[in-house]
Parts: sequence; structure tokens; C-alpha cells
Amino acid sequence: MNYPVWDVPVIGSGLVIAIIAVIHILISHFAIGGGLFLAMTETKALREGRRDWLDRLRKHSKFFLVLTGVYGAMTGVGIWFSIGLANPEGTSTLIHNFVFAWAAEWVVFLVELSLAAAYYYTWGRIPDKTHEKIGWLYAFTSFLTLFIINGILTFKLTPGPEWLALAGTGREAEAFFQAFFNDGFWPSLGLRSLACVSLAGIWSLVFFSRIDRETDGEVKIQLIRWSAKWLLPAFLLMPFFFAWYLLMVPGEHRDLMTLGMSTIGSGAFTQVTRMALITLMTTATIGLVTYFLAWLNPRDFSFGHGVSLLFLALIATAGAEGTREMLRKPFVVSGYLYSNSNRLADVPRKNAEGYLARSPWNPDRGDRPTVRTGERMFQGQCLSCHTVDGYRSMRKLLHGRDGKAIGNILQMLHENAPDSPYRKFMPPLVGTPAEIEALRQYLDILVNGKLTSPIVDPSAKAVPDSVKVDTLAAPAIDTAKKDSAAPAVRDTSRSTAPAAKDSARI
Repeated sequence: MNYPVWDVPVIGSGLVIAIIAVIHILISHFAIGGGLFLAMTETKALREGRRDWLDRLRKHSKFFLVLTGVYGAMTGVGIWFSIGLANPEGTSTLIHNFVFAWAAEWVVFLVELSLAAAYYYTWGRIPDKTHEKIGWLYAFTSFLTLFIINGILTFKLTPGPEWLALAGTGREAEAFFQAFFNDGFWPSLGLRSLACVSLAGIWSLVFFSRIDRETDGEVKIQLIRWSAKWLLPAFLLMPFFFAWYLLMVPGEHRDLMTLGMSTIGSGAFTQVTRMALITLMTTATIGLVTYFLAWLNPRDFSFGHGVSLLFLALIATAGAEGTREMLRKPFVVSGYLYSNSNRLADVPRKNAEGYLARSPWNPDRGDRPTVRTGERMFQGQCLSCHTVDGYRSMRKLLHGRDGKAIGNILQMLHENAPDSPYRKFMPPLVGTPAEIEALRQYLDILVNGKLTSPIVDPSAKAVPDSVKVDTLAAPAIDTAKKDSAAPAVRDTSRSTAPAAKDSARI
């Protein structure tokens, strides 16, 4: 626990990232596919002499510039802020290992924004052929941003043995290209490129649906059908790229999907399977809506139809990104960094010396951890995925369990045995026996309002009377009095010196 904790009530920090990221992907992928759409549509219009298309395309390019240049950029910055607060260790890993890639990305992004602005503001002011070339140049640079980001994103699931062999040595840069062009790079690039093209068609359907059917009915029919065609490549090619992608996913992560399928009836770990099914069903619905409403009845295709398609695309995007993220569990970087920011290589050391031994946020510097230590253990190792009362609520998950049952679960997480049902999707609980006991006490009081099981002293050392009330070795306080036990945890936590600084709430 080397960083302050970002505690987001109810929804948790993970959902904050997810909400911002899904909106950003819906816009940023349009920025990539839409650039190709503008260039190809202008080329087609000039070649076939369709000047009426060019007027509509000019207006579309303004919509494109505002949406991608303003809202796309804002949500992109929002992702950086949220991941930096929610998982600073993971963010630091990506920055340090891909400094050159990030620098190249920002340079290309500035060129991309400049070209998008130049494309819109030079309509009718420069020769058509020159304007067309600006459009194609923008399409190329926008694809370059996808190329770079794709390498970094796929690295997290398939970092490769070359990089993992150097991880933590300070020589990771020697395996930069192996890490960047990892096993998942090319199939993921194919999937994302197809998604970009599809979203270009969907956003264009939304925009062109507002063309008046009475005064410009023929133009509307042509542009709606042209936009609908942009969804076809995805339906034809995505299954092949998806199968290729799954083959590249490490076996232990691919098992998460099969685990969900085999236990979907009992309701075990089915989130990955559910997300994948949501993506499949919404994608199929998009295809049906596009064919029956846009292709067969383009003149009657309304703005409401377009927004409905966009909403389905939002759900499909959320499902696809959720599946990709959950496949990586229990890691942020597979084989290196767990989702709660513990490095795989550091687990033995932290189990021996203590999770909070080197932490500036440790409330108890002695060898007698208190329930305040348990709270810090919860914040550092559980809060990245769970909340107290909201998303993945700890109170709901542990409801009905007494302190002994909670202790058994914690011990199972700590041992992280190969046959543990939690091993596939939860990181191991690290820390000394005393720290784990402190966490058990904290969770017991959090869930039950009082300590329901006797306090265990892992060290079995004598404790002076002056500290008995506040330490693990203390005799059981009057746990029958819920109101006196629960506030004690909160009060002592607030009295901890770093506590005023290390918990950021929104």
C-alpha cells in the first residue's frame, strides 16, 4: 500500500473507469473509423459527381470534429485521471515500460486533431483534390493512434515471456518490441479496426437520419444505405478475428470463460460469460435493426432509430470491453501485477514482513496490529474491486457469516491453493497472520456490527494492560453492544495520522 486510497462510494473506482472508458471508446473508435468514412465518402462523391453528398458530408465533418475533438479528448483525459487514482501502480507500469510509445501517441494525436480541424475549415476553400488528400491523411494518422494504443492494451493480457523475464530488473526496455507486438496484438487490432468501421457507419446513420425525407428523400436513401454498408465487414470478419484472439489468450485466463459456462446454472463466476453473451446478442440485434430499418426502409429511417442503434452499440461496446477486462483477472498485467496492485514477485516478502510494513499509511507501527490495520488492509487489497455497500458490496457478499466464517474465507484467499475456487479471478490476500486477523476483525464488525468470534492472537505474546483494549491480543470487548463496537473502528481509523490524507472521495 504505497499510494493513497481513492474511495468512490457506491459504484467504486472500477466502475468510474468503466463508465468513462466505454463512452470514450464509442467516440474514439468513431474518430478512427469516421476518418476513413469521410475520406472514402468524399472520394466516392467526387468520382461519381454527387455534389449533393458533399454538402451533407461537410455538415457531418463538423459534427465529427466537435464530437471527437472535444468529447473524445475530454473522456481520454478522464481515463488518465481515473486510472491514475484507482490503480497508480498499474498506470506507473504502463508509463515506465512504454514511454516511447506514449510520446509517439501524443505527437500523432496532436497531428490528428490538427488535420481534423483543417479538414472541416478548408471545405470550399481549397481544391477538391487537396481537400480529399487531407481527409486521407487524417484517416491514416487516426489509425496510427489505434495501432499504438492497441499494443499497450494487449500487453496487459499477453505481456510475453521475454518481458516477464526482465520485469522488475530495470531492463524491461530491452523487451519493448516483444511486449508491444505481443501475441494478442494482431487479432485485437483486427477486432478494433472492424469495430471502428462499424461505429463509423452507426454514427453516420444517426447523423443522416435527420435528413428530411420529403425534400431530400433520394439523398437520404443513398446516404443511409451507404452508411449501413459499413457494418457489413464486421459481421463477416469479426468471428474469425475473435476466434484468433481467443487462441492467443493464455489458457489460465481463457478458463475463466469456460468456468462461467460450466457454472452458469449455479451462479458461480459467470460475469465473463454474461458479458460475452450480452455482446453477442446486442451485436445480432444491431445487424437486424440495420437490415430491416436502414437498408430496406432508408427513407423512413428516423433519428430515434439511429439513437436506438447507438444505444445498442454502447451496450455491445461495454460488453466487449468488460469481457476483455475480466479475462485478465486476477491481474492488471498478467503474470506480473495483480488487480489490487500487489506484484506477484512481492507476495512472499509481504507475507513474511507484512503488507503494511513499508507503507507510509500504516496506522500501527508496532507488532500489534489493530482494527485500524484491518481497515487499511481492506482499503489496499479489497477496495480496488469491492465497495462497502454498493457495487460488489462487501456487506452483501459476507452477509450471514460470522467472524469465524469470514476468517476461513480470508485464510483460503491467503493460501491461494491451486484448487481454490477464488484463485482464477481473485488475487491472493497477502500479509502476516496478525494483519489478516486485523482484517477479519474489521470485516466482522463491518458486516455484523460487532465481533462475533473470539479474537485470535497469532503471536500469542503477553500484552500490557494499557494496550489491551486496542490490540489483537485484547480480550473480547462487549460485542453484544453493536453501537459501541462499530463506531470504535471508525473513530480509531479517523484518528490515524495519515488518514486525513489517504482517502480521496468523490
